[in-house]
Order: sequence, then structure tokens, then C-alpha cells
Amino acid sequence: MAERGRGDPTCSGVGSRQDTIPSGGGSNFPEYELPELNTRAFHVGAFGELWRGRLRGQGDLSLQEPPASVPPGCGGAADAGREDAAVARDLGCSLEAAAELRAVCGLDKLKCLEEAEDPEIIPEDTELVTLGVRKRLLEHREETITIDRVCRQETFAYEMESHAIGKKPENPADMIEEGELILSVNILYPVIFHKDLYKSAFFYFEGTFYNDKRYPECRDLSRTIIEWSESHDRGYGKFHSAKMEDFTFNDLYIKLGFPYLYCHQGDCEHVVVITDIRLVHRDDCLDRTLYPLLIKKHWLWTRKCFVCKMYTARWVTNNDSFAPEDPCFFCDICFRMLHYDSEGNKLGEFLAYPYVDPGTFN
Repeated sequence: MAERGRGDPTCSGVGSRQDTIPSGGGSNFPEYELPELNTRAFHVGAFGELWRGRLRGQGDLSLQEPPASVPPGCGGAADAGREDAAVARDLGCSLEAAAELRAVCGLDKLKCLEEAEDPEIIPEDTELVTLGVRKRLLEHREETITIDRVCRQETFAYEMESHAIGKKPENPADMIEEGELILSVNILYPVIFHKDLYKSAFFYFEGTFYNDKRYPECRDLSRTIIEWSESHDRGYGKFHSAKMEDFTFNDLYIKLGFPYLYCHQGDCEHVVVITDIRLVHRDDCLDRTLYPLLIKKHWLWTRKCFVCKMYTARWVTNNDSFAPEDPCFFCDICFRMLHYDSEGNKLGEFLAYPYVDPGTFN
């Protein structure tokens, strides 16, 4: 790999002193606080080995569930006596008072709902003030026919983030090994969307283009860029190219929070930012076959009708004598009521076009 000759791959010296660059205005404030401190490339595989070496043997890498602890009060009379003594010491009360507190407020005194009881129904004789307030609020909503629902965007985001938490594979061979690294990657949407027609693509990381050459029809999309760079001394240094399928992220040098590039379909470019790198935890998705795992998705906001502010726009108008804006967006009902009479005759002057809202594809 082209970046392997840069020295120690374990990022030693990241915390060392850096020289600041004074500003040109005579001020003592530097233009950059610590150059290279947060932009130094490190080797992903060496980073993982460093952390595994620090944590190995301490049980911190284990993906097994921790043993269940014994609930308080379930260890017999001796445990009850120790608990009473601890409560009496913390509260500054007598052992008799601590024993009475345990008898009145212990876990065994918590009331569980019967099978036929609905937890959503608030009883009439509740003594809790908060439940009383909530009951009156719910009754008021029913009277005013107000629908209480969570925003669909929040529901969608929650489902994406939580659908694979702690999920284990059915086949033990697909289980992620202890100490593996998880990278969080943010891939930005392009300005112009392209249809997926060609297999050629590349990633660009730290001076190297990693071209997808898995299929015979794949072309080297980076060749034009490299030839352009080498035709004159443009100050970018020497670029290199490699086969994407011959490398994994463990082989790369990267910078966290630094913008890289993914290009496909010839000129469809996505900015790629690696935002986090850490060791796998037991609460992560442990099924190797589900990776790369999509946990967030760009949300396209829905454009509402200008008149009713409720329904998604279906029509857009220009040079509209009835509209305060140009262009102006309308749902189907408001558009017809405003621009046509009861017999379907056109009113006023305007140009109307069907509108397909991007939010419908969410």
C-alpha cells in the first residue's frame, strides 16, 4: 500500500506538543490551534491491535452476557441484616427503622398488574397527582378528537437504529469475533441522483484510489484523475491505484472526521466521512452477515400544500395570478378548488405542472 512508508502505524506522538502558527495581525491567537493534531492518519489494523493488547485478559473484550446479579432481599436473613445495617448507616436511623422501611418499601411489595388489566387504563381512584393530570389530559384529547402520535420520521429513525441491537446470528459461524473493530461511516447524498447502470466504482483514501475490479466490465475510473495530476506539477503529490477487493479497512490509513470520496456511475460522487471507530460490544449487532448495517437514512422533507398546509403537494404553478409565490405548490383538492369553477373551467392565468414530492420515497 502506498501509505505504509510513513512511519509508526500506531499513531504514537499524537499527544505530543505541536508548534502553533501565529496569525498575521500581530495577535497571539494562532490561526490553527494545533496543526496535524486531529488530522493525522493512522493505521486501522494497528489501532485495533493496540486496544486489544491493552484490554486482553481483563474480560473487557467479552461478548458474553454478564452474570445476573442476585436481587436485593433474596439472599436470606444474613443479607437482610447487612442491608438493614447499610440503610441505617446511610440514613442515620436505627436498625428497627431500617427493617421497617424494608418491610414497607421492599421489592416484594411492588404490585404487578394482573393478566386481565390494561396498563394504559388509569384507574379512577388513583392517588398519584401525575396520573390524575395525565388522565384529565387524555380525556380532553378524546373530547377534542386530537390524535397523539409520534412523528413518522422519529419512528422510522428509531426503528432503523434499534432493529439490530444485540442481535445474534442463527449460525454460530456468523458470530462476530471478540475485539473486532466497528467503523461508523457517514455517506452523503450526491447533488444529482444517477441510475445504477455501471459496475465501475472507486474509493479514495489518503492518496490511493481503490478501484472495484471484481467484474470484467469494470473500468479504472481513477486513471483520468491520475493522468491529469501527473501531466503537470499540481501540488497534490503522487496518487496511487489499487484493487478494492484486495484490501479491507484494517489495511487502510485514515483520518477520523476527514472527507474522503466514493465515486460510481462515472461521475456520481459521494463524500465519505468515517466518524467513529471502536471495538465491538455485546449490545452491538453480532451477526456478521448483516454488515454493512444501515442505521440512519437521509430524510427528504415533504413539501406541503400552500393553502391547507396539511397534504403533500401534487401540483406546482408558475405565473399564477391566484398565488402569492412563484413557484407555488398545491395539493390536488386545493389546486382544483382555487383554479377551476364547479364545471371544470379554468379561472385566471397560470401554468400548472404535476409535482412528484421527493418525500414520498421515504
